[in-house]
Order: sequence, then structure tokens, then C-alpha cells
Amino acid sequence: MRHMMQTIRLACATAVAGALLAGCGLVGGAENGKRAVVGMDMQGAAERADGMFYATVGEIKPEIEWVHYTTTTGSCDVTRYWTVMTVVSEQRRGNFLGVVERFWKANDYRIDMVNPSKEMPEIIATSKDGFGISVMFGYKGQAFFEVTSPCVDKSKVAPPTKAANGRTYEGEIPTPNVHSDFWSAGSPVPGPTPTPSP
Repeated sequence: MRHMMQTIRLACATAVAGALLAGCGLVGGAENGKRAVVGMDMQGAAERADGMFYATVGEIKPEIEWVHYTTTTGSCDVTRYWTVMTVVSEQRRGNFLGVVERFWKANDYRIDMVNPSKEMPEIIATSKDGFGISVMFGYKGQAFFEVTSPCVDKSKVAPPTKAANGRTYEGEIPTPNVHSDFWSAGSPVPGPTPTPSP
């Protein structure tokens, strides 16, 4: 069941990212025989995606534990995925997403969607250079991040070089299992939360 939920989430996330990129005209440029990012290959795009994620989670205080999930490639794009292992309570998810949204706005990311769903809240944004980035809560309240590149040159893609700050898991990644006195608390923190998309 857990594997099925991850597969469904991955398929849905890929479809959403693809729709956003198509809407921005990035995929269209590739169809016309032009790269959306000149001089960047898939490996470079993967490294850029890693940097976007590391910068984002670096702003989340107290620190959360996360692990690398997977990397997927399309005809000319690459997507990195990460899984958060820290338990973020339902009462603290709005605060968590608020921190992420403020950081993305401060770095000139365009906020494309804010879904305030109680069960599966999500934020989707796009960087100035056309990388799509999102954070969402899924099964058992587990948070996931992903970054999808625009169209780039085809190349091999190596795994991330930076070690995850969470423990290492053999096989399937479990649901969140790391307690945080702050993020796992059962009461909300007063302060701004993400603004829902109209």
C-alpha cells in the first residue's frame, strides 16, 4: 500500500510539473528544437536542483531530517525528489509551508499554486531560470520536495553528492519517524502561513 501511494504521488507530481513547464513555454521551446536553458546539461540541471533544495531546507529552523528519494529524467529534463523524515504535525504544517513560501518569494521564485488542503497541503513555485520546485504533504503527513528542470542538453545524471542529513534506510523509505520538539508539537505557532491561491 505504501509503495502504491508513493507511485501514485510520483505520477501525479510529474504530471503537475509537466503541466506547469508546458504552461511556461519551456517545453514548447524544446519542441521547436531549441533548448530552454542554453549551455546546461542534465547533470548541471540536477546539481542546480540540489542547490535549490539545500538552500530551501537550510532556512527551515529547527532543522528537519531528510533523505534523498529518487531522480527521474525525461526527454530533456531532470527531476530530483527528497523525503522529509521529521514528523511535522498537522498543527505545524502551515508554519512549515509559510517558512518555505517566504524563502521562495525572497529569492524571486514565482508562486504558482498554494493548496491549503488540510490533508495534503502543497506549494508549487518556479525560479527565474525556469526550474519548478514544490513541497507537499502526503501519506501519513510526510513532506516531500521536488525540483524539475526546464529543457536542457541530454546527459548522464549522477546521484547527489551531498549526504542526506537523516539516517540511511535500506529499501523502502518509511513514513516520518523523527520527533522534533518544535515541528512535531500539537499546537500551531502564531505567525503567517501560506496564502491560498485564488
